[in-house]
Amino acid sequence: MGGTRFPGFDVLHQVGHWDDVTARTVLARLDPPAPLKFFTAEQEAIARPLVDLLLGQRDEPMVPLLESIDARLAEGSTDGWRYADLPEDGQAWQESLAGLDADAVAAHGTGFAELADIDRVALIQAVQDAGGDPWHGLPASRVWSLWTRYACTAFYAHPLAWNEIGFGGPAYPRGYKNAGVDRTEPWEVTDHGPHDPVGDDS
Repeated sequence: MGGTRFPGFDVLHQVGHWDDVTARTVLARLDPPAPLKFFTAEQEAIARPLVDLLLGQRDEPMVPLLESIDARLAEGSTDGWRYADLPEDGQAWQESLAGLDADAVAAHGTGFAELADIDRVALIQAVQDAGGDPWHGLPASRVWSLWTRYACTAFYAHPLAWNEIGFGGPAYPRGYKNAGVDRTEPWEVTDHGPHDPVGDDS
């Protein structure tokens, strides 16, 4: 666990330091995901590779991004706001998935679900590159925000993602004592990732 940046780190080693409610909440995120309730099977076949590609998920273990997004949309648990030029989040997801599939058919003669990842990535990138231009009747930049906002929220709420970034989980009730740049707590692992040289103006 922890990958190459935080070798040996596993946030689950900290469970004993959390209160019971926090521990149950975090551990529940490791349970097998519930069946989808919001997305149809056809939409799932488009949405699943979309969100996994947005977060660069290719190898197991993988965070169940789509299940988390689906649960939020099924419950109407949105961010509490939306862009005035986008429909409600659930409808915006459905319309944007249909748009992505239409782009796949137009470019490759087959649906998004049947494409190779390299072709999927090109179609996804085209949405980001379109900026504020209209895309299937929706502002492309708003669609990009919708996709990435939901995908990132799902990813970074999961303990597997915490291992990737070296996050030790909820600090309550233990708290932090060694606040400061490059200072770590006894349970934390030093970041072994690449760093930009400080003060390098070249």
